[in-house]
Amino acid sequence: MRRSVQVMIVGLILMAMAASARAQDAAKILQQYAKAAGGNKALSRVQTLTIEGTVAAGADGKPGTFTLYTKLPNRYYSEAIFGEKDFIEAYNGKSSWRQVASGEFGTMLGPEAAQMEAAAQVANSRLVNLKKSKLVVTLAGHAQVGGKDALQLEVTTASGAKREVFFDSQTHLIVKESAAGESGQEENLYSDYRAETGVQIPHKIELHRGRETFRVDVTRVEINGNVGERVFDFPRKSQVQLPDLKALFMEIDQNQKALDKIKEDYSGTRNETETEYDGNGKVKKLDNMEYTFFYLNGHEISTLVKKDGKPLSAEEQKKETERVHKRIEEVQKHQEKKEAKEAKAKEEGKEDKDEDVGIELFLRACQFVNPRRERFRGQDVLVFDFEKNPDYKPKKLAERVVQQLAGVIWIDEKAHDVARLEAYFVGDVKIAGGLLVNLQKGTSFVFEQGFINNEVWLPTYHEAHIGARVFLVKGFKVSEVTRYSGYKKFHVESLSTVGAPKQP
Repeated sequence: MRRSVQVMIVGLILMAMAASARAQDAAKILQQYAKAAGGNKALSRVQTLTIEGTVAAGADGKPGTFTLYTKLPNRYYSEAIFGEKDFIEAYNGKSSWRQVASGEFGTMLGPEAAQMEAAAQVANSRLVNLKKSKLVVTLAGHAQVGGKDALQLEVTTASGAKREVFFDSQTHLIVKESAAGESGQEENLYSDYRAETGVQIPHKIELHRGRETFRVDVTRVEINGNVGERVFDFPRKSQVQLPDLKALFMEIDQNQKALDKIKEDYSGTRNETETEYDGNGKVKKLDNMEYTFFYLNGHEISTLVKKDGKPLSAEEQKKETERVHKRIEEVQKHQEKKEAKEAKAKEEGKEDKDEDVGIELFLRACQFVNPRRERFRGQDVLVFDFEKNPDYKPKKLAERVVQQLAGVIWIDEKAHDVARLEAYFVGDVKIAGGLLVNLQKGTSFVFEQGFINNEVWLPTYHEAHIGARVFLVKGFKVSEVTRYSGYKKFHVESLSTVGAPKQP
């Protein structure tokens, strides 16, 4: 037994030493790259980058054109026009979008959107000052690129997206980037580096997108030229006129309050996967939980039934039952106080302002751009980006938090509700001046809901990537993915037992 423990401890020490060595090796590779590319100062001074070029002639004998724009902090636009084929992908700091095969433009979702954002972050950071960019880089090993030895680094963003970057072992410059795409591995190959305003820029680029290959000869490079924000916006010809947002949001808010009562007729299952990472982006802890739940006064009441695929023990079930009882009592007491407050306000002829945070808060704290109409999950939706409203002065904590968000929202206008919401924090959000919690820049979340039984909107998916520091001491990075399923109608006869719904 003692021998086994000793072996385990030695193994853990060796693993920690290996991880530390990989981190040091990655830092050394980046130092060599920065020096070869022009130095940290020169790279840090790049605010915008414009690259233009020609794409090799296709079967019709006509060459195409290529344009790339990047702009701090995270803007990215790549365009290859080749014969009758256009390939455009971009990230505007709020949403990722591209031109689809039909020639229409669409908003990217899920892993594709995360990869587009990662490409923008890597391009603009130039892998200098990783802490500021919220990027984690680790050594993945050696690889062959173009018949030459290369060192492979894995870059992980705050949202968990991973991008592989390859450095030539001799020149120390980037020769390849790759990431998983919709149609397989997408690759960018770089060669023929030349100095432009003190920075090494590749003058031959090869883009692999599915079955398509674009070979680019760079003809013009401009560093810190004038690149406007509208370059990265969704194409104007695909945009539509926004409806009256105040009226739309009011309809959504009122609809959601009405649906809160219908939600109480439903129960379901929630599967939650939580992953905690160490400072090098490696998995530190992984938990899988399964819950059953129902709704009470607009609140989700959940009961844990499985941990890592195993049912709870008798003792764990007892504790969970006690916890659920306590939660039900808290929700009921809160509702009683709320109703008493509303009744008193009505007697005094005063308007009682809802203390809950509604979607109208976004209307005050944010501004909305790039409106377009798209198809989402088989439905016609209105999609638009949102960002901080610089003219609004937040008065409450909730307003301060929302004002630090940027993202994209999908709204089903006919059903009057939000089908999907993606957002991330553009800066750190400090609670109690950072003494209590500091939610770090890059913390992001995704929320989806579906129209169940053609009568009620209920959550279907939730994803969060959190970087935070608690009490100025403990820092952590956590990713959480939650999937909702198994919705069924039920009738609540009593909440005095476990609080679980009784199936009809």
